[in-house]
Amino acid sequence: MSIFLHKSHNVSVLMYHLVCPAKYRKAIFTDEVDQVLKGVCEEISKRYEIAFIEIGTDKNHVHFLIQSVPMYSPKKIAQIVKSIMAREIFKKCPFVKKELWGGEFWSDGYFITSVGKHGNESIIKDYVKNQGDDSYKKLKRESITDDQFQLW
Repeated sequence: MSIFLHKSHNVSVLMYHLVCPAKYRKAIFTDEVDQVLKGVCEEISKRYEIAFIEIGTDKNHVHFLIQSVPMYSPKKIAQIVKSIMAREIFKKCPFVKKELWGGEFWSDGYFITSVGKHGNESIIKDYVKNQGDDSYKKLKRESITDDQFQLW
């Protein structure tokens, strides 16, 4: 379960759903690899301000529910998790390296999304709208489209 993280100048509850596929989508997550993965997550939690709330494997990919602090961007969290996990699994499960002939554990990409502890987009929008008294002024409302986030 997530908690409020109290720092000297902020309080946060930042959670992310991170999905990382194995290289070539190979089905490499066995019971042995799963145990190593779990142990590595515990070590990452000790070294970094990253908490693994839930971890689940599905033969060729892993789902992580992660809570962290504002100083780590989602990209940085994915980099930390993927790099340390790959190194440690290759070290502790050498048979995996033979399965993944290119020397890489993960696919290049990943999926990450924020997770709300207290509600989804519409609940938060209503919360903001209902703050204060009846003098609420809508300053901006925008529908975001895919073309606003094109990669060059």
